[in-house]
Amino acid sequence: MIEEQDGSPRRIRAFTPARRPTDKAARRFRRGVYLLPSMFTLANMFCGYACIVYAMRGELEKAAPLIGFAIVADMLDGRIARMTGSTSAFGVEFDSLADIVSYGVAPAIMVFQWGLHPLGRLGWAAGFVFVAGAAIRLARFNIQTGTVDKKYFVGLPSPAAAAVPATTIFLYPQGFQSPLPALAVLALVIVPGLLMVSTIRFYSFKTLDLQSRRAYPVLALLALGLALLTAHEIMLAVIAYAYMISGPVMWAWSRLRRHHHEEREETLTTKATKNTKI
Repeated sequence: MIEEQDGSPRRIRAFTPARRPTDKAARRFRRGVYLLPSMFTLANMFCGYACIVYAMRGELEKAAPLIGFAIVADMLDGRIARMTGSTSAFGVEFDSLADIVSYGVAPAIMVFQWGLHPLGRLGWAAGFVFVAGAAIRLARFNIQTGTVDKKYFVGLPSPAAAAVPATTIFLYPQGFQSPLPALAVLALVIVPGLLMVSTIRFYSFKTLDLQSRRAYPVLALLALGLALLTAHEIMLAVIAYAYMISGPVMWAWSRLRRHHHEEREETLTTKATKNTKI
């Protein structure tokens, strides 16, 4: 037995498995992968917070674009989490909390500063309708994940709802200071707020197959849309309002088609009954 200088036995480490030099780097990379989506979620929350600060200072032309930046960061955090396999329950909850700030509280405060404050308590109540609608929409989305058709959203998505007042204010940041014109601003928060908690379906674009031949016209339209966005701010508002209206239009169209189909079946049944009697 080999002894140390103090008389204690020396431990032979020849058979101790050596740690691979890549283990530490792999763990660091894994932590970085899980941290990256949360960084984009944090950027989303920061944009909402900054929007509130600028809105309270009356700098609405700076506050409105921050909602758009929050939407971009929100889109990236989910995509990156799925691409890197770093999705987690923490990320889902953190994303929802950030969305309440960016798509619920921030737009409501911005619209209140823009045109609801002349209405006093009525303006407060209208803004709260939007905040409550966003919170309910996000909570319902979390519990329905994996149980609904991915092709459609049930209710207006909160980012799309926030884009409606944001693009309107970005287009016309001057706002309203008298009660009579401010009455029209009520629809800017009440309509999207109610659509968020409705059961009307909105197309999600999640099932778009970019590897099929049908994707090429879609990409061409997206390129055209981006070119139009750079042309004038009004295109942002047009896209936001068009998507908000698309849900009720599709709902009305499906109801009309169903009613027409039922009438046609009833007519065929009546004719068949008459022929049987003859």
